[in-house]
Amino acid sequence: MTNKTDDNGKDTGLVSEIDRVQEMINSPQMRDMRERVRKKGDYIRPKNAATMILIDGSGSKLRVLMGRRNKNLKFMPGALVFPGGSVDRHDGSVKSCDELNVITQSRLLDAMRGRPTKRGARALAIAAIREVAEESGLLIGKPGNFSSDHEDWADFNERQIVPSMAGMRLFARAITPPGMPRRFDTWFFLARSHDVGFTPEGGFDPDGELEDLQWITPQAAILENTREITRVMLVELINRLRQDPDLSESFPAPYYHTIGSHFHKKLI
Repeated sequence: MTNKTDDNGKDTGLVSEIDRVQEMINSPQMRDMRERVRKKGDYIRPKNAATMILIDGSGSKLRVLMGRRNKNLKFMPGALVFPGGSVDRHDGSVKSCDELNVITQSRLLDAMRGRPTKRGARALAIAAIREVAEESGLLIGKPGNFSSDHEDWADFNERQIVPSMAGMRLFARAITPPGMPRRFDTWFFLARSHDVGFTPEGGFDPDGELEDLQWITPQAAILENTREITRVMLVELINRLRQDPDLSESFPAPYYHTIGSHFHKKLI
């Protein structure tokens, strides 16, 4: 996929992918789902979730970590996705060797729903690290003394790797449109492969939720079986790397959400 700009400087590749999401939101199936929710009076509150976009290499050799969701899963079976999942209750209290950089933490606190707390902000980042470990076997952190009674952190215990958040950057945020049976308020983070403190023999050791783990160029990933919001994020990533190859902490992050039947983007 080649990104082009129109006479007004807009990225036509991104516009095209946003239009795909808009078309999905306004499909008869989605309209029917929203109507059923409205009649029942049910409001599905989005669950906090975190996704990690892990980058390896630079320039034309840059790759991102992605995998295919197990075909037996009910949610997005077979889709090529970044590692990620729901935030767990204990994530905010997990030990780390450092904290989020001040700018990233501040941006999270400014944008989070409800009553934002530093514990809640670090929970998002820790959840992204945990999901990468569970779904790929890669441990983002540094050698040190680590101890946790929770089974999710058994690999960090065994390898004595302490989670590290300092290198993470806020990349984007997206909330699942109303009417869907499952909704997530997903925070996308960026990190580089040099932040990985342990790599399993053979490259990956997935838990079965993701299959066919691979390092793939964003351009190639767009041509795969990816869902609408993943494609949007891939185009955003291509644009971000073009404009901000050093991944500045303060670079604006796109926030995608739905108001009525319209898909909106703003910067946070």
